[in-house]
Amino acid sequence: MPKPKPSTIKLQVFKGREARLNKATFRILALHGPLTIYEICKEIRAQKGLKYSRYTNVNRRVRALEQSKYLRKIGVRKTLAGFEASLYELTVRAYAAFVLNQINMNRFIEEAEENEILELLAAFASFT
Repeated sequence: MPKPKPSTIKLQVFKGREARLNKATFRILALHGPLTIYEICKEIRAQKGLKYSRYTNVNRRVRALEQSKYLRKIGVRKTLAGFEASLYELTVRAYAAFVLNQINMNRFIEEAEENEILELLAAFASFT
């Protein structure tokens, strides 16, 4: 029996092979604030289903998310080994993607007030 299709919006950042790692990275940075790549990897490994995630994969994902402007460097922190590690935090784009991924658009259209729908249409119309 096929899986039922989700009724939420699927953004590109949450599609494909890297979706689970992107979601986990967003969730961790939203909860803990700015972290280094090593700290993000450590938190990801503590999650069920992502226990065997490798540092190189997390590093590659964080840098790809930074390049696509979902994350940004906000500074550096000295590590115990004496090196400097970059601190990363979520951008407004990442928070918006995370929220839009949770919204059920069918329910929104059915239950929203008319002025809320008009505001949404005006916001979307400015980008087309």
